[in-house]
Amino acid sequence: MRKKLVNPPDYRKDTVLALPMAVSADAWAVDAACSGNPGMMEYRGIDLSTGDVVFHFGPVFGTNNIGEFLSIVHALALMEQRGINKIIYSDSYTAMTWVKKMKCNTKLELTSKTMPLYQIIKKAENWLRTHPFRVQILQWNTHSWGEIPADFGRK
Repeated sequence: MRKKLVNPPDYRKDTVLALPMAVSADAWAVDAACSGNPGMMEYRGIDLSTGDVVFHFGPVFGTNNIGEFLSIVHALALMEQRGINKIIYSDSYTAMTWVKKMKCNTKLELTSKTMPLYQIIKKAENWLRTHPFRVQILQWNTHSWGEIPADFGRK
């Protein structure tokens, strides 16, 4: 599911990925992909020190912004469950804003087709309201750093 590098980059000793020096390897990167919008959506998280997929969800019918939001909440919940504290990188300003406000402000129509995803969104919003978190969520600088390592490469 990911590209495995044979040798770590010469300039980094803390990761197997070719990350810019400005990026912490003690972090997870999250991203979502959607075939159509709305369409079949999935998201995942990648450990930036190892390049391993930490979690993957989907595909389900939804939107890219919902996937970006859920990927951050999934990372937060998994870190709490495992007792770890790493930076989370996301390339979605919208999702980061929704997490901060603890509300997925989607315009996706609630139908029988989207009801399962709306149940997951409700659970994620509830988790945010009931679990204080102290994890840094940082904006991935795509312009300077290239695509986020969790990217699905479908653009």
